[in-house]
Amino acid sequence: MSVDDNKAVVRRFNSEVIEQGSVDAFDALMAPGFINHAAPQGAPNGPESMWNTFQNILRPALSNLTVIIHEQIAEGERVTTRKTITGVHSGTLLGIPATGRPVAIDIIDIVRILDGRYAEHWGLNTMSQVLTELRKP
Repeated sequence: MSVDDNKAVVRRFNSEVIEQGSVDAFDALMAPGFINHAAPQGAPNGPESMWNTFQNILRPALSNLTVIIHEQIAEGERVTTRKTITGVHSGTLLGIPATGRPVAIDIIDIVRILDGRYAEHWGLNTMSQVLTELRKP
C-alpha cells in the first residue's frame, strides 16, 4: 500500500470508529495481533484497549464528538497524525460527572499499517490536563 493509502486508513478509523462508533469498521481495520503500545501499564494492549477508550470512555462522556485532523505525515508503514478530539462533557468521564463544558483532547498518534489494517499504535494525549480542568469549579 502507498503512504496515501495508509493515511486514508487512519482517516477512516478516526471518522468511522472514533466519531461514529462503528464496530464493523473497527473489526475491519484491526489487524490480527494488533498491539496498543499506549495502553496503560498492566492493562490489556490488544484491540479491546482501543475499543474501550473510544466506545466505553469517550463516546458516553462526550456529546458532539468530533475528530479534527490537523496534519498527517507518513513514511513506509507508519502514519503520524496530529489531531484533536472535541465534544461537550455531557456524561461521566473517568469519574468526573458531566459539566456541560467543551472538551478538546490534543493527540499525536503513530500507527503502523499492515495490509490496510492497524497493526500497532503509539500515542500521546492531553487527557490528564483535560481531566484537571474539568475538576475545577
